[in-house]
This record gives sequence, C-alpha cells and structure tokens, in this order.
Amino acid sequence: MEKIGEIIAEHRHREGPLLPILHAVQEEFGCVDADSEALIANGLNLSRADVHGVVSFYHDFLDKPDLRPVVQICRAEACKARGVEQIMDAATAAAGERVKLTTVYCLGLCSAGPAARVGDRLHARLDGPALAQVIENA
Repeated sequence: MEKIGEIIAEHRHREGPLLPILHAVQEEFGCVDADSEALIANGLNLSRADVHGVVSFYHDFLDKPDLRPVVQICRAEACKARGVEQIMDAATAAAGERVKLTTVYCLGLCSAGPAARVGDRLHARLDGPALAQVIENA
C-alpha cells in the first residue's frame, strides 16, 4: 500500500485533504476499501470512523472495484421535464449487466437535456436510441 502513502503525501498540504485523497485512491485502485480507509485515517491523524463516515456518505466511493464502464444519467428536474424518465427503460435494457448506470442530479446541461456523462465526455439532447448508443459505446 505504498501508493496510498504517496497519495496522502501528495495531498496532505491541502486544506481539507480527505476528499482529494479519497478520489485519488478510488481512481488508482477502483475502490476505497477498509484497509485503505485505515491507512488514510492513520496518515491524516483521523479516526477510521471519520474516514469511513465520509466514504459511506458519498455514493461515488466503492468498497470493492466495479470494473464495468459507468454511464451517469441526469435525472434532475430539467432533464425530467425534457423526458429522461421516458427513456430510462430503454437505457436499462441497453446497459444490461455490462454497463453500470448511475443517477446524477445535474450535469449542467439543463437546456440541452436529457444528458449523460461517460468519463469526462458529456452527451446532450438524448432520446432513447441516442442514449442506447452512448451506453453501447461505453
């Protein structure tokens, strides 16, 4: 777990280093497991309960890796008004077990919804077939 020590050292100087460290660990290992929580707590002189409380509060942090590609679908009010709920069944069918669909509440494309994100790439003005294509390409 030498890499976690490097991540802690890289972010320790920041004000409020816990979230950046957790994100970096998640990116590096695909999860923030119990062992990682303990190392982070020790490295920041926090209790493991403090670290676990933050990890368990945010749904983005996983306790074990999920190697499937992730498609985030905006289901905020603006995207709902533009029809996202009507295309969710098609999205679920297109994803099957191969792609993980997650709900987010605002991707900042409110006037161009329904919207989705895969990694850093945003997709706007989606209908059922376009969302299915985004999922298939994930």
